[in-house]
Amino acid sequence: MLAGKKIIVGVTGSIAAYKTALLVRLLVKAGAEVKVVMTETATDFISPLTLATLAKNPVLLHYQKSKDTGEWNNHVELGLWADLLLIAPCSANTLAKLANGLCDNLLTAVYLSARCPVCVAPAMDLDMYVHPATLRNLQVLQQFPKHFVIEATDGELASGLSGRGRMEEPEKIVAVLQDFFATALNLKTPPVLALSGVHVLLTAGGTREALDPVRFISNHSTGKMGYALAQNLAAQGATVTLISGITNLPVPDGVQRIDVTSAEEMYQAVMQCVDKQDIIIHSAAVADYTPKVKSPIKIKKNDNELTIELVKTKDIAAAVGAIRSPKQLHIGFALETNDEVAHAKGKLQRKNLDMIVLNSLQEQGAGFGHDTNKITLIDHEGQKEFTLKSKTAVAQDIVEAIIEKWGKIRK
Repeated sequence: MLAGKKIIVGVTGSIAAYKTALLVRLLVKAGAEVKVVMTETATDFISPLTLATLAKNPVLLHYQKSKDTGEWNNHVELGLWADLLLIAPCSANTLAKLANGLCDNLLTAVYLSARCPVCVAPAMDLDMYVHPATLRNLQVLQQFPKHFVIEATDGELASGLSGRGRMEEPEKIVAVLQDFFATALNLKTPPVLALSGVHVLLTAGGTREALDPVRFISNHSTGKMGYALAQNLAAQGATVTLISGITNLPVPDGVQRIDVTSAEEMYQAVMQCVDKQDIIIHSAAVADYTPKVKSPIKIKKNDNELTIELVKTKDIAAAVGAIRSPKQLHIGFALETNDEVAHAKGKLQRKNLDMIVLNSLQEQGAGFGHDTNKITLIDHEGQKEFTLKSKTAVAQDIVEAIIEKWGKIRK
């Protein structure tokens, strides 16, 4: 699929640049015509001579080829020449430039001039990779037309730390590019997705319990984790019904959303849909209590103290657990502040769940309001703890576990 393809490989300042030598060699071996554009910092990590030899083309570093003759590397022509622009490794610095349209070197000028698809393979240390600024830039980039990201992988990093941040291996990158071109040319049979034909009911976001027409009781949930799950499930072929509490997030592609506000509304929506579902996932932050009396008019500030009587809301997960079929997969979430595993295991039993996703507010970068999360998956066989990752990557881990469990139920 790469034979005859014109590929620009952009190399930026990352220790992972050493992998680019093999990457360029594999692309050329597959029949691609390769031109390498490097940033100045990238030359600290790998020699331009090495990449020029492997690419069989001169490496491009600067706008000027020669100060004496005025010859220059035309970024516009390069952007029009390419069938694909691959930036691997893409450092945090270059990623920020791409996401924000900054143009201060030849590579970023080629990027802004390119009409072809753009593939980015980030590489950086784990704390840089999960920093909110980096996660935002990755999200922004993936929303651009004809852009896709080959996410960094877990492993030992140059700093000595272990976690997500390693650039994907060259062999895997080449395989991804081959699949991309095959699909673009309609030469590849679409894969049979793991959850094709499976109906999934998913709750997400926070609920609001009205005190009066103006005020309400709620929580800090943004819905990010649930929405990342919905998107990942749909990408695996599932028919996803998302019952959403309050959030500012857009509806993921291929997902049907039902909007609710209160815990009671979410309960009613779930119970109306639950019997038609194969998999039920409770990721919403549902209020445990609601005001016993909701004032029809705004409560005035008269006394120094205000007492509001609260009553329990209906436990949606427990209600589903009481009526679910053994052929349905039932998954819950737990957000705890103390004795996390013990509380989560208790919910697993009480609510007749097959698996529970444990979040701890004691973990830095996890829980409400973050673009990252750190989870432990607990089922009746045991538990598995994961490292801190982006919520998109966490959703992938959860969906992989769901696919495995769903396969066992179908047998």
